[in-house]
Parts: sequence; structure tokens; C-alpha cells
Amino acid sequence: MSSGKAIIFSAPSGSGKTTIVKHLLGKYPNLGFSISACTRDRRGRSEEEGKDYYFLSPEAFKKKIDENAFIEWQEVYEGNFYGTLKEEIQRIWDNGKHVIFDVDVKGGLNLKNYFGDKGLAIFVKVPSLDDLASRLRDRGTETEDSLSRRIYKAKFEMGFQDKFDVILVNKDLEKSISDAERLVEEFINKPQP
Repeated sequence: MSSGKAIIFSAPSGSGKTTIVKHLLGKYPNLGFSISACTRDRRGRSEEEGKDYYFLSPEAFKKKIDENAFIEWQEVYEGNFYGTLKEEIQRIWDNGKHVIFDVDVKGGLNLKNYFGDKGLAIFVKVPSLDDLASRLRDRGTETEDSLSRRIYKAKFEMGFQDKFDVILVNKDLEKSISDAERLVEEFINKPQP
């Protein structure tokens, strides 16, 4: 693989990482978004194939696992697989860009281990689990059962925040975006080891 740098944003679902990543992509033309592969259904009409995710059948996903096509993959929720395709990273680097990720916590740790010093791993968290529950409810995409599962998972994921390079507390979105811009600029401008 030819190389650039990797900026990894991870968080429990609902912490604001996607909003931050979308802002950074709009501001910095030298960043390319790593589109994850997944087996879950699309959320409404807003998600697009090849823009938000590569939507694969479970069989197609497992075939790519057998072909060693992923940098990392996992079963995030029962029956729902997510992964980072090697060819996706190469596509971004071939375009002369640094890759930015919006992934769950386990995927973020796997990517941090894979990229080493070429990666910056940022954990985005909300001030409290009550804030997280409110944000997830406000999205309108969760049933009470799925909300309960996400909060339970978030409690578990918070235990890994110290394994990341930086913890970004998203209490005030404007400040969080400003902090994220500073982190990205410093990392991109730092000479590679």
C-alpha cells in the first residue's frame, strides 16, 4: 500500500462523531472519507450505497473475510457486520489524501493498532450516559429495545477511552469541532516518523 495518514474518530453511537467528521470533510479537501462495508439495512432513504456505506449481504461480507480483503472487521451487533476494506484505503491514498474514519470503538482500536504512528485515534464522548440516551432518542431511529442495547454497549465502550490518543468530550458541538480541527491540522502537519 502507498501511504498517507489515518485519522480515526470513534465513539459510542450518538456521541456526535459523524457530525464532527462531516464538518472536517467539508473544511479539508485533503481528507478522504473511508466508507465502511456493512451488512445492516439502510436507515431510511438518506443513506446511499458507496457514499455512506458499502451495503453487502452477509454472504458477500463473509466471502471478503475469506479473501482477506479487510484491514479490520467485526460483528458489531448480532448479525450486523462492519469492516474496513483495504482497497478503500488505497483508493483514498492513491488520490493523494489522508484517510478519515468514522467507526465504532472496537473498530477504532483495531485501526489504531494497524496504522501505528501513521494514525491518530480520537475518542468522542458525551458528558453523561443520560445525554447519550437523549441524543439517541432525538434521532428518532431507535426503538426502546435498541436504545437500551446501545446504552448498554456505550457503557462498555467508555471503558476503552483511555486506549485512544485523545479523548474529545462533546459537550458543546462548536467547541468540539474547533478542537477537532486543531487536532487534525497538528497531526497532518507533523512530519511522519
